[in-house]
Amino acid sequence: MTTRPFFAARLEERFDRWVERLLRSIGWRERVICYTGYGTGSTLRVLGRVVLGPNRATSSLARATEDFVKRRGFRNFFTVPCVRAPVYIGVGGHTVQTVTDRGGYIDHRVRDHGLQPGWQTIDMHSRDSKRSRADVHVVADDQTFGLLSDIDDTIITTLLPRPMIAFWNSFIRDEAARQAIPGMARLYQAVLTAHPGAPVIYLSTGAWNTHDFLARFLKRHSYPHGPMLLTDWGPTNTGWFRSGSAHKRSTLLQLTRDFPNIRWLLVGDDGQHDVELYAEFARIAPDRVRAMAIRQLSPAEMLLAHGPIPPPSDEGGMPPEVPLVAAADGRGLLAQLRAVPGILQD
Repeated sequence: MTTRPFFAARLEERFDRWVERLLRSIGWRERVICYTGYGTGSTLRVLGRVVLGPNRATSSLARATEDFVKRRGFRNFFTVPCVRAPVYIGVGGHTVQTVTDRGGYIDHRVRDHGLQPGWQTIDMHSRDSKRSRADVHVVADDQTFGLLSDIDDTIITTLLPRPMIAFWNSFIRDEAARQAIPGMARLYQAVLTAHPGAPVIYLSTGAWNTHDFLARFLKRHSYPHGPMLLTDWGPTNTGWFRSGSAHKRSTLLQLTRDFPNIRWLLVGDDGQHDVELYAEFARIAPDRVRAMAIRQLSPAEMLLAHGPIPPPSDEGGMPPEVPLVAAADGRGLLAQLRAVPGILQD
């Protein structure tokens, strides 16, 4: 059996290298995009990306125009990755080196980092870029509760996967025009009040290119700060496209290894297989799930997402010891979770 990546992945890398050389020749420079990371007392997961960009505009008007255009979604998808580029990570007074992957992404684990529990700041830079700062949440080793949330149709209205709406939402509109699901931010804040220091992880099949947009949306609507674990659209080492379900499955299992003491409140919706995926995870590791909260789509949303026939549900496969609540918005979920031991009460 060959170990070579799928030919589309090899073709994509060759093309990216060619574009990278071309743009470097006309003066474009490296820029490090930092994503929010997480870790424990022993290991830190650092996430980011190195891309090429033109020199920053100098006048105030040009900078304002550039910032405005950057907020339109289509700009996020036209990036030039720096393939296999060296990156330097400054953590706790020392520096470690890593290399980006073929998409320019950084996913590096720093061991013995020396950072205290809580929100901390690290920095990253490449050989040709300025230093960029990233937030990382160091979770205390004795923490036993965590909140994991889907994004699309769970905290933000997307009406996926209707193609034109999805295109308009992702490529044209900015975060100020997008709608938050009522009551979800309040629910998450209430959970964090009951469990100070607990990690909040946002898991989505959306592209990493939308990270900055989503971060602004979360802040605007008062959602708790937390890492977003997204994916890279396009060819993989084994095929043409990435599997969203596989991404969520592998991330859930990875989080059980990263946080061996934590039991999760899993929050999702009934429109894109969250129920089935969460139930499958609960069957595999029932001791790692505190409860599952599902936001129910309206009939119109369900029609747009799945057509006239709702998809089959796997709720019957949920282990009986895992509480399951469902409601149309965060207010309804909050009211039901108040009765579940260990979520909002001891």
